Amino acid sequence: MQIVANGIGIEVDDQGLPGGEPLLLIMGLGMQLTGWPEELVQLLVSRGFRVVRMDNRDAGLSQGFDHLGVPNVPLQAVRYSFRLPVAAPYGIADMAQDALGVLDALGLQRAHVCGASMGGMVAQHLAAKHPRRVKSLTLMMTTTGSRKLPQPGLRVRHALVSRPASGAVDDVVAHLVRVMRVIGSPGYPPDRERQRLRLEATVRRAWRPDGTARQIVAVVADGDRSPLLPLITAPTCIIHGEADPLVRVAAGHDLAQRIRGAVSDIVPGMGHDLPTQLLTRFAQGIAENAAR
Repeated sequence: MQIVANGIGIEVDDQGLPGGEPLLLIMGLGMQLTGWPEELVQLLVSRGFRVVRMDNRDAGLSQGFDHLGVPNVPLQAVRYSFRLPVAAPYGIADMAQDALGVLDALGLQRAHVCGASMGGMVAQHLAAKHPRRVKSLTLMMTTTGSRKLPQPGLRVRHALVSRPASGAVDDVVAHLVRVMRVIGSPGYPPDRERQRLRLEATVRRAWRPDGTARQIVAVVADGDRSPLLPLITAPTCIIHGEADPLVRVAAGHDLAQRIRGAVSDIVPGMGHDLPTQLLTRFAQGIAENAAR
């Protein structure tokens, strides 16, 4: 269903008993709410959560910002590297206000929050600036954005800037499969056919590369969130793959050191994805942190 949150249309999926513990899931760069596997949602519902997934602005079925144009991502990346101001159509802080607006629209005064990758950046803003609204915080495969942290290697960067041969569904799916082979979990390889079918369903639901470009620039412009982290008071769990080639495991350790009382689950063999084999572990980690 689509709701109005922070003044824009945001697509949400709301599952579980209305009286369950509210849990907001925020997905990463260019990803849709379906990036949170249905199997994980059901594991969380079975643990007593009311699970709310959302499409971020400019992704999935939520409102787009095409009227703001397509940013020159390489140019903005160069500006960032020379510590020059980066011009973003909107910011990660704006996306955090969208998430807060989702809670408001659903009448949820407080919620547990879990963010993955860019969604974890959004969640950091939400928890730091609105501590009374966040009951617990789980940050998956994300980062403070500190310049001191190790960056992705050339193979990963090349995969991320590559493009599909065309906008045809088959070409886009093939492109996404190639990207996932580079950033996915070496210790938990996917069932290839199942992965292809899931990616095809995702592309048929929505494929919005221009929105992803705007989100990339929002991430770059957000910079280092380290000064925000002392403001986080919610019990926090860091889940990070030891083999993550995109957001290196050092970023997970950095978050754990900077957020007071944070606990960590560093997963051997896990890359930058949500392997089916680990969904029970993720659900248990979220539940145990919520219980804190």
